[in-house]
Amino acid sequence: MIYYIIRRVIAAIIMIAVISVVVFALFYAMPANPARLSCGKTCTEAQVQANRHYLGYDKPLVTQYSEFMQGIFQGRKFPDDKAFQERNPDKVTNCPAPCLGYSPSRTSLVSSYIAQRWPVSVSIAIGAFVIWLGVGVGFGIIAALTRGKFLDRLLVTSSLIVYSFPTFFLGLIIYTYASIQYSILPAPNYVSFFQSPVDWAKGLIMAWIVLAAVYAAAYIRLTRSYMLETMGEDYLRTARAKGVGTRSIIFKHTLRAALTPIVTVAGLDLGVVLAGTVIMEQVLNYQGLGRAAVDATTQFDLPMIVGIVLVSSTLIVVANLVVDVLYGVIDPRVRLT
Repeated sequence: MIYYIIRRVIAAIIMIAVISVVVFALFYAMPANPARLSCGKTCTEAQVQANRHYLGYDKPLVTQYSEFMQGIFQGRKFPDDKAFQERNPDKVTNCPAPCLGYSPSRTSLVSSYIAQRWPVSVSIAIGAFVIWLGVGVGFGIIAALTRGKFLDRLLVTSSLIVYSFPTFFLGLIIYTYASIQYSILPAPNYVSFFQSPVDWAKGLIMAWIVLAAVYAAAYIRLTRSYMLETMGEDYLRTARAKGVGTRSIIFKHTLRAALTPIVTVAGLDLGVVLAGTVIMEQVLNYQGLGRAAVDATTQFDLPMIVGIVLVSSTLIVVANLVVDVLYGVIDPRVRLT
């Protein structure tokens, strides 16, 4: 098992390195002038040139990438440029590791800004993930065991109806009625888990419910389908003939075999939610990575965009690494691949 994990970790590191090269090349080797993009919408030519020198855009692309990667692991120093100082009085010359660059439009380090935002997005994603996985798989098992009966049809029909609604629609409906009109749920608000776990959960419960409702609806149908497919296998019929208990057949054999494809989809969905809670943060006014990405895009904040893309990509790779490790736990045959 340890060698399997090491192989997956090495593959994940290589993937992150490749992503960093692609992202850096896409944004900094583009035909448009990255110095002007990172300077904002209203910049004189002199300000663009000062910005270009301060951020190192006047160097060869290979040198820029080398300094960027060095900043992530060792930190980075920016030159003391007077022209840039006039436009950015709050500029910094020292960027400690992990340094993702400097945002002139926000006059702050990209890493510091992302560090304030990523706990919000991660909290929303992880909480919703736990709920939708538990509810979706649980109701999926019930639907499979009651195949063709009223409860099965009710669960499948309800999941199809809920899944057809977009998250922003459900978010607005729940926010309007459950929070504003009837005060059933507290208003959306982020409080650090370390400050108050109870207030942390209260402030995020609405986002968890909205995301979990949509994803759980999909997992009910997914789990039901894989459970029914597995329940028809020959080895399960043999187990029943030998007198193996129903609970053991369902949870030890059927569910374990059906979990492999479910874990695959769950890992992809978790990565997408970790990196893309844009709609939920916009609708419910959370200040997370998704909201930061929208603001950076509208302000042409290039260093911030690159930093957010790299962090989001890393979160997706890490989520899939966790899935790969779970494969080895669920199905030992995967370790040999």
